[in-house]
Amino acid sequence: MRRREFITLIGGAAAWPLRAQAQNAMPVVGYLGSASPQQWTTRLQAFHEGLGEAGFEQGRNVAIEYRWAEEKYDRLPELANQLVRRNVAVLVTPGSAPAALAAKAATTTIPIVFETGADPVAVGLVPSLSRPGGNVTGIAALTFETGPKRLEILHEAIPAANPIAVLVNPEAGEAVGRQATDLEASAAKLGLQLRKLHASNDRELGAAFSVMQDKHVGGLVITADPFANSRIKEIAALALRYGVPAIFVNPQFAKFGGLMSYGGNIVETHRLAGIYVGRILKGEKPADLPVIQGTKVELVINLKTAKALRLTLPESLLGRADEVIE
Repeated sequence: MRRREFITLIGGAAAWPLRAQAQNAMPVVGYLGSASPQQWTTRLQAFHEGLGEAGFEQGRNVAIEYRWAEEKYDRLPELANQLVRRNVAVLVTPGSAPAALAAKAATTTIPIVFETGADPVAVGLVPSLSRPGGNVTGIAALTFETGPKRLEILHEAIPAANPIAVLVNPEAGEAVGRQATDLEASAAKLGLQLRKLHASNDRELGAAFSVMQDKHVGGLVITADPFANSRIKEIAALALRYGVPAIFVNPQFAKFGGLMSYGGNIVETHRLAGIYVGRILKGEKPADLPVIQGTKVELVINLKTAKALRLTLPESLLGRADEVIE
């Protein structure tokens, strides 16, 4: 399916619930997205592929009602409540722990399928991965676990870079604190100095890059959190403007001009979320479906950015990349 056709399909999704009501046959899936359909084209396609593997196709035997927060996370609780009032058959919250938590707060009866890079137990989504219980289950992407590896890859790309900056959002809570702690332990093993810089809003983000320039940092690792995910384009542009080689978990970062990304494969995890939604529509209960942990990771390198930064990356690193943007 062409990208333009797919976006048109998603853009017209509001009509599906009305058709479903008229036919009084199709189950309705509530899709709570923290960003926008234009940003999530790849994820949406993967989700629909998973639904298809489970035997469901939008418009044929399932309707999907979308709510998009457009990166305004304070809107998530009300959007979740709208879908609950719609009495959807399943509520799916891909790509965002805040969306999953908003859905969980909104209902204890409607099945919820999440997809998140956060630790589902640590953030309070489920009491156990193997026995989630209740009405919530889903997919855990390899996000936090790959943080130390991102530092290792940056060090391999630029061995002389020291110190390395770490961009942290202090308002994101324990999950980001854990990432910073893991990075500090990894830096000690590599003999690197880390300079932790805080950014929880646009003003602090700009100030952080000014500090990087003043302190002559050799590279940047960005911790994963909703604010950083909502500013992927801006961070990539700032890194290029200030001449800072940077790495992030989201593959869109490299595609927007950041040097590298390394993390869980979002196509895999969103496809799995679609499969789980299909299984629940067929009658399985979330309490009986263990949380699936993603297994695939991908390394994306933007060679155009490397050239702009006057970096010569090791052939061994380029050879391992899943995608090289030239």
